[in-house]
Amino acid sequence: MNDHLKGILITALGVLFVVPDSLFVRLIEADPLVVAYWRGLTAGVVILVGVLALQGPSAVRATLGTGWPGAIYIILIGATAPGFVMAITLTSVANVVFIFASMPVISAVLGRVFLKEPVSRRMVMTMLVVMIGLAIIAYGSKENELASWQGDLIALGVAFSYSAALTAVRKVRNVSMIPAIPIGYIGAAIVLTPFVNPLVPLEGQWHLFLGHGLFIAVATCFLTLGPRYISSAEVALLILLESVLAPLVVWAVIGEDPGRWALVGGAVVISALLVSNLIALSRRRAPRAC
Repeated sequence: MNDHLKGILITALGVLFVVPDSLFVRLIEADPLVVAYWRGLTAGVVILVGVLALQGPSAVRATLGTGWPGAIYIILIGATAPGFVMAITLTSVANVVFIFASMPVISAVLGRVFLKEPVSRRMVMTMLVVMIGLAIIAYGSKENELASWQGDLIALGVAFSYSAALTAVRKVRNVSMIPAIPIGYIGAAIVLTPFVNPLVPLEGQWHLFLGHGLFIAVATCFLTLGPRYISSAEVALLILLESVLAPLVVWAVIGEDPGRWALVGGAVVISALLVSNLIALSRRRAPRAC
């Protein structure tokens, strides 16, 4: 198996493991902060054990030595754990994943502002269409009982935080930031500890809490490893699968109707990103063919 096929398979597996994330949040009967606590703690511990076993403590020390970019990354990644759970709690799963699909656009804007990276005309057009799609989703939140603008706003904040975290680590590309992920996740759980009673809802649901954390840990590792072997356009195309599959899985298992406006707005967002990344991929392959 060549590296390119390996990268596609590993990334695709990472996407499949992250698809049930929102379903776990729906199935677990507990306070959202308790769900966020166990999500961060279990995923963080599993990833940390893997890092220490495969790379040793030196990898963690290298991450902690990256200064402000590393600190910003850890804080923002930690904030995404409770943010995601609160977004899923307050609005529909479809709204959340479709808003998350806009992260490549947010990353492009942040890269331009903070890293002075150029923004292509293709990306500008993509941004405009994605904004239209997000506006449609926001409009539909008024008609869907499961959706709300508060949850949509939190989802947008999580997308912004994750995009900002990825922008920060581009300042320290020579250091692997995988060890920073469990620091952020476990740190978020520690911050939540005074506000939750995490042991109460475990009875009869411990397997859901454990499975939730394990799925996130595996997905995080695969989605960090796979993109090393394939282009960013191919990664973006594969990650779009999560935006399509997650609402369908939740719809099939618990009957959560995403609503017509969420489907229309999501289709606009995903179509814009799909076309944009296909164009980028074709341009990347053209020089190779020559």
